[in-house]
Amino acid sequence: MRLTKPTRHTPLLIAGAATALLLPMVPAMAGPAADACAAEAASQYEIGFEDIGRETWDIDTQAAIKACSEALKAEPTSAQVKGWLARSYFAAGDTERALPLFKEAAEDGSVVALAIYGDMLTTGDGVEQDMEQGAELLRRGAEAGFALAQNSLGLSYDFGEGVEQDYNEAARWYRAAAEQGMPKAQSNLGLMYQEGLGVPLDYVAAAAWFERAIDGGDVSAQVNLGKILQDGLGQPADLKRAAELYRLAADQGDMYGQNNLAFLLENGEGIEADVEEAARLYQLAADQGMALAKHNLALLYEDGRGVKRDYDKAIALYREAAEGGEMRAAVNLGLLYLDGTGTDVDYAEGLKWTKMAADQNQPIGLNNMGHIYENGLGVDVDLDLARSYYEQSAALGYELAVENLARLDQGGAPTPSSGGKIKTK
Repeated sequence: MRLTKPTRHTPLLIAGAATALLLPMVPAMAGPAADACAAEAASQYEIGFEDIGRETWDIDTQAAIKACSEALKAEPTSAQVKGWLARSYFAAGDTERALPLFKEAAEDGSVVALAIYGDMLTTGDGVEQDMEQGAELLRRGAEAGFALAQNSLGLSYDFGEGVEQDYNEAARWYRAAAEQGMPKAQSNLGLMYQEGLGVPLDYVAAAAWFERAIDGGDVSAQVNLGKILQDGLGQPADLKRAAELYRLAADQGDMYGQNNLAFLLENGEGIEADVEEAARLYQLAADQGMALAKHNLALLYEDGRGVKRDYDKAIALYREAAEGGEMRAAVNLGLLYLDGTGTDVDYAEGLKWTKMAADQNQPIGLNNMGHIYENGLGVDVDLDLARSYYEQSAALGYELAVENLARLDQGGAPTPSSGGKIKTK
């Protein structure tokens, strides 16, 4: 149930972080038309517009496009107005009209244009992808002190997009945006402390940054702090508050919050057990494509907990989850085929899915591959290969593999079954 950093930008741009701020763009002298445009389309992270600026998704696009179109007629050379009008079109989903304005505004130093157009180039959103050019635009916006560009540049360094991966630089830029009060950057900086990337591993600092991000309404911070409290990292576990935080995120449609709250509900941890509600929440997260939620829901269908037992649904969900990268699901799917549970015994399919997990160093998958070759399940018996798989699994700390190695050393008989289902979430 490990959470990754929030993925790069949403279609409405959630961007970056940094250190020293260079040459901030101050508001240009403007007339009433430009003021009206700013009131509709400026960002709260632009210097001088902190009190009237808004998030991209909060823009009334019809009003903003009207006001900013009028402002551009009055001030046709204003980079700020071009950037705001482009942002309005972008918020309305009209990339075709936004793009030429973004290009012109970015060339003239509009921080809004530098940040959003930089993101578009980095992700290939509406333009041909060019991460290096995207990173350069983000750098210009970041050095001008614009928090959105700073957070996005942090992401570029974090994931090596258009620049060489550098966690120190990522943390540096995240911090610059976080210190300006950007919740997404605060959450990202918290994750750097939680993972010890670019900064010392420090769960207390991570929690503090998550708390600040939560105060700013960041959903991912609610989930990230919930996980710290659930696992008791750097402080005593607090499952009740973890459940409360997950509930906040789940109620906003966040799939991580939905999955994590479902896990607590399924097991009655920090909240009264309710397996039916857990199944509903797993389904909501699975519907958003979350592989782990599909795996967790498959377990319920396999066992008939909170839902009517349905092996066909369990198999379908395990397959989707495995194809989505959840190797615990691959192990469980392999076991169903190896044992003939809910389906005919199919050693070829059992080998396929078990090997998928083993190839990713999943310890139970490695152990189960040893079981397959020790017992000749659809393959020729190969005790040397079985031993190799058991050794790899044992080296990762899987106790059953340790026992299997000891049994081989003593010349014991093969085990009748493999590793069992993976219940960990």
